[in-house]
Order: sequence, then structure tokens, then C-alpha cells
Amino acid sequence: MNRLIIISSTSRELSKITMPIVFNEPLSFLQRITEYMEHIYLINRACSLPDSIERMKAVAAFAVSAVASQWDRTGKPFNPLLGETYELTREEHGFRLVSEQVSHHPPISAFHAESLVGDFVFHGSIYPKLKFWGKSVEAEPKGTITLELLKHNEAYTWSNPYCCVHNIILGKLWIEQYGTVEIVNHSTGDKCVLNFKPCGMFGKELHKVEGYIQDKSKKKCCIIYGKWTECMWSVDPQSYEAHKKSEKKGENRKQKQAGQNDDADDMPEVQETVCVVPGSTLLWRIDSRPAHSATMYNFTNFAMSLNELEPGMEAILAPTDCRFRPDIRAMENGRMDDASREKERLEEKQRAARKDRSKSDKEWSTRWFGNGTNPYTGLQDWLYTGGYFDRHYQDLPDIY
Repeated sequence: MNRLIIISSTSRELSKITMPIVFNEPLSFLQRITEYMEHIYLINRACSLPDSIERMKAVAAFAVSAVASQWDRTGKPFNPLLGETYELTREEHGFRLVSEQVSHHPPISAFHAESLVGDFVFHGSIYPKLKFWGKSVEAEPKGTITLELLKHNEAYTWSNPYCCVHNIILGKLWIEQYGTVEIVNHSTGDKCVLNFKPCGMFGKELHKVEGYIQDKSKKKCCIIYGKWTECMWSVDPQSYEAHKKSEKKGENRKQKQAGQNDDADDMPEVQETVCVVPGSTLLWRIDSRPAHSATMYNFTNFAMSLNELEPGMEAILAPTDCRFRPDIRAMENGRMDDASREKERLEEKQRAARKDRSKSDKEWSTRWFGNGTNPYTGLQDWLYTGGYFDRHYQDLPDIY
């Protein structure tokens, strides 16, 4: 794959660059953020727990699991067209979700998921800012994620960690997540602080997540640790500190020399599994990927299902649903030339529509989400205004 085209983007906002289709995976970004719901059982678990600290453990595990599907996913999802939508209803898991591309410059995707039995509401608006760092592309997390546990009258908010794709020009592509994620329970004052650790010089910290939960008096109630690619555990602080001290014995005697490579950021070959502290409780473990995942863009089973059009769905879905995007569908079916032509046609159609609106001074109007204030953070957010599942899809834009 020729990645040298990225060099021309060094001084420009990468979200505005038209990328060759070989960089993509056959999903829209609206479908990618729907993958938050893969481990919905963790939200259901939180809803069922009577203790607020135990609920925070489940919510923290859910926040980590939401980025787990990105492991080895080096393909870029398609940029949603303005007005594009996606819906997903999983009755067997008790939820339904709708998302909409509410802005194109900057690109902002809003989503709203709700329990079918009234247990929770999960929503947010995502607009990652991409930066080019020579050999890597970094996605800075922008936007707030909110989870409301209705039966407990609780609301949790957080933002995602940074995501970095290494070796976009030369070498093997690989991904790491890093940064601090703070999950706040606005009802109780409990807080969880998660540190997604950067790889480090020898790769010892690759994929590791370490943090703690504190109550409103700032007392540490438990330690949370693991890997976002593998599993998360919780344990009491005393046991964790004792284990860490014993681990350090002998580590000071280990000396390794770091090799220098000016052409690529080497991904560590040895990836240790999580060392479980005695007395720990398992919070979450990643599901195995299908055997043919490597030949299917490293998709999970959940991701592979997101573009399915089951019998009868065409008559129900909004015509703006990204299952109807001809470029994504062509790519999924292996018709790369057709996919590239369709992608170019759709982007040109979008530019022409924007030009026509500017001539008539007509503002774009979102359909299912409105720009407002998050009631828990006080920050600007895109909130669901309702009505999507009433199935009244008149006057939707012709974007395909």
C-alpha cells in the first residue's frame, strides 16, 4: 500500500482530505461508534447493582470495552455525509440506537441509544480531531459521552482516550490508545480515573489501563487495571500496592538497550498478558474474534453484522441510513473501482449541495438532533430531539 500521499496532508486538517479508498474499511463512522454497544451487558449489569461503587465498576468496564474493537483496526471508516443516519435495534439485548451526522465542517456525529424497558439512556456527540505527527496520525477525543441509569437517577459522563495509528507512511500499521479518562457520577460524586498508558520505550505498557475509583470524599475504594485489548479487573488498593512492590523486585536488575529506527515506530513483539493480582474480580473480558477476521478488516462479530440488510428492513429504514451508501456496499462486495467512483460521486454531490445552500443563504437543518447544552457538564452537546422511530421520513435530504 502506498501511503506517501499522507505527506501532502501535513499542514492541513486531515478530516478535510479526500483519501484513497484503500485506506478505508467498509463501515461508516456512524457504524463505528455504534460498536460502543457491543458489550451492552455491562450497562445492564450496572442497572441491576444496588451499590454505587459496584455500578461505577461496571460503567468503567463499559467505557474501556467501547474502544476494544479498535484493536488492529487500521482501516479508516468512511466519513459520514451530512444528514447521513444509522439505526440499530437489538431486541435480544434490549436496546435501540439512532445516529446522525449533524455537521460536516467540523465533522460531528451524534448518537442516542435507549433501553427498550426503560433502564438507561446512552448518548453523545463525537468529533475527533486528527493530527499528523510525521509517522503517525493521532485522533484527539472531542465530545462528551453520557450514560443515564434511570432507575438509579444517576448520570455518568466521560470522553474517550487518544487514539494513534503508527507507521502511516512506512512499516507495519499498529494502534495504541493513551490519555486519562475521567468518569464522573454526577449524582453521587463518585469518580473513576483511568490512565490508558502509552506504549513506552520497550513496549512494556502497551495497551495497559490502570486507574481507581474514589467516592465523593476522595477515598480510593478500589483499583481497576488490565488491558483495553483483553480484560479489566478490580481489586482493593492495599492488595494492589503490595503486588506492585513485589513486582518491582528484580526489575531494577533488568537492563535492555533500545534500538533506534528513524523510518518506523516499531511495535513491541512481546505483548504480556495481564498479571492478575490475587483477590481480583473480573469486570470484563473481550470476546474472541471470528477465525476469518484478519481477512475481513479485523472486524469483530458485532462489526460484521452492522451493514446487514435483512428482509423487510429496506421498507423501514430511513433512506439516509448508511446501509444504503453505494460506495460502502461496493467495497464490502469487493468492487473497489466501483466503490472509489461512488465515493467520489457522493463527495461531489455533497459539495454541490453545500454550494447551492450558500447561494440561497439556506442553513442546513438537522432532523433528529439539536444543538444544546449537556445538563450534567454544562458543555455544548448535540441532544436527541425524538421522533426517529415514529418512521415519518418525509422531506429527508437526497444524499446518495
